[in-house]
Amino acid sequence: MKTAHELPPPVAALLPRAQAGDEPAMNDLLTHITPYVARVCFSIAHDNSSDATQEALVAIYRGLATLREPAAFYGWVRSVTIREAVRTVKRLGDEATYSPVEARHEANPLDAVHINDVLERLSTAHREVLTLRVYGLNEEEMAKTLSLPIGTVRSRLHRARRRFQEAWQPSAA
Repeated sequence: MKTAHELPPPVAALLPRAQAGDEPAMNDLLTHITPYVARVCFSIAHDNSSDATQEALVAIYRGLATLREPAAFYGWVRSVTIREAVRTVKRLGDEATYSPVEARHEANPLDAVHINDVLERLSTAHREVLTLRVYGLNEEEMAKTLSLPIGTVRSRLHRARRRFQEAWQPSAA
């Protein structure tokens, strides 16, 4: 019996049990990965990250039996999470728009703008491609994940980088 001070068993021990239908093991496994899934979902789905997290956890729960290589667990979780976060954004139609940085910039260059603040100002499409790039996806993988032509991904990535740069270091007016 588990006491309140014991840590859940490692993923290597939980995974085969969860795949075999052991509900407590499945619960421990999902509890273990939830913070990671939530971080990935927030970076992609932003305002809809709670919905994306739930969708990703349900997809992981349903698809866990299909995972053949336990060593690939975290990569598989990442792929499922990214896919579900992108689907959630598309389904809920989050159309945040780019809002330009005000012309007046802080006089002190040490007053750095936080990356999340800059990302919030970008459109959802631009935030998605930048986030997917940070998670290590190449243009072909992004195109497949977002269900877009590769040319569209390339142009979005180019524009997203430019918008990010403009917001990060606005030119003095």
